[in-house]
Amino acid sequence: MGAGLDLTRRALFVRAMISSPRQVGAVWPTSRRAVRGLLDMADLGGARTVLEFGVGTGVYTAEILHRVPPDARVLGFEVDGRLLRAVAARLRDPRLTLVNDSAEHAERYLRGGAADVIVSSLPFTTLPAATREAILDLSCRLLDPGGSFLVLQYSPAVLGELQRRFGRVRRRLCLPNLPPAFLFACEGPRTEGGW
Repeated sequence: MGAGLDLTRRALFVRAMISSPRQVGAVWPTSRRAVRGLLDMADLGGARTVLEFGVGTGVYTAEILHRVPPDARVLGFEVDGRLLRAVAARLRDPRLTLVNDSAEHAERYLRGGAADVIVSSLPFTTLPAATREAILDLSCRLLDPGGSFLVLQYSPAVLGELQRRFGRVRRRLCLPNLPPAFLFACEGPRTEGGW
């Protein structure tokens, strides 16, 4: 990848962050190490359907496409149309469908199926409470019983909400990121008696 393309993506990211800081929630795009660290927490090589919440500049999207099988389907959601158009121009892949809509509406596009992996970089701590809860509830509902919900955050504050919804939540900290990133892998909906 050329330095010019990388600078263009960073400029788009900064513009989106300035215009909608609550939706972007970061001061700089996620590092490749953090992206790979998060995606390493699930089996994308066996995934048939992947949802991505918060496509942004496409750093996750490109790595997801690199890891999923040839017959996989990847649905990426992004509310910023400018960012989405830039990713669509750069990542032309028949497995990828980019949607200019909120992750809250992902069920409409899944057409009754389940997701093997859901990847989210949405800033849950800065989203309105109703939006955050709707997306977390939806993620739990749309996830295949053997699937993984992968979440990157810049604060551990969402941990309690993840633990209330999922039976197992694994955590990692990625220090080589600006700021350090908290990585979560959630599996299995929580039941009344635990697992």
